[in-house]
Amino acid sequence: MPDAANQFVIGEFPRALDDRHRVSIPPELLGPLEAAGGDCIVAKERRGCLSVWPAADWQKQLDQGVQLVRSKMEAGRLQGRVGEVQLLGRMLSTRHKPVQLAGRGRLLIPDGFREFLGVEPGGDVLVIGAAVCVELWRPDAFAAYVEKRMPRFRKLLETLSS
Repeated sequence: MPDAANQFVIGEFPRALDDRHRVSIPPELLGPLEAAGGDCIVAKERRGCLSVWPAADWQKQLDQGVQLVRSKMEAGRLQGRVGEVQLLGRMLSTRHKPVQLAGRGRLLIPDGFREFLGVEPGGDVLVIGAAVCVELWRPDAFAAYVEKRMPRFRKLLETLSS
């Protein structure tokens, strides 16, 4: 089974958050999430944005990052940086949560993540294919994000594709 990094997911789809705090993931973006058996991780990215990953892909990235930090700690390369290590631990402890994709591609947004996304039931959500994961955006937050980054898009594409 290919991981999400090998299934380039793109597209923008307007949705609404239902009264039970669920959002429907469009069929065009479901491939990697369904291939993982519906086991997903929801992660806080930035205020107004959550990302959704196949659980195994997320865990692989997390394990690699944590192992690197552990090896630096063991080698004494993080002495005097206890506060930063604690901050990393706090963020790792509260940044992500396992969820199960339900029937018809519905995803329940967990407590704590709802407030971070900032969308009330009945409110609009943009479901965005972010190449290696699916993102859920509050529309005004996405508009501000794109406006800030659009001038650098051409250079980014050229850099990544050359």
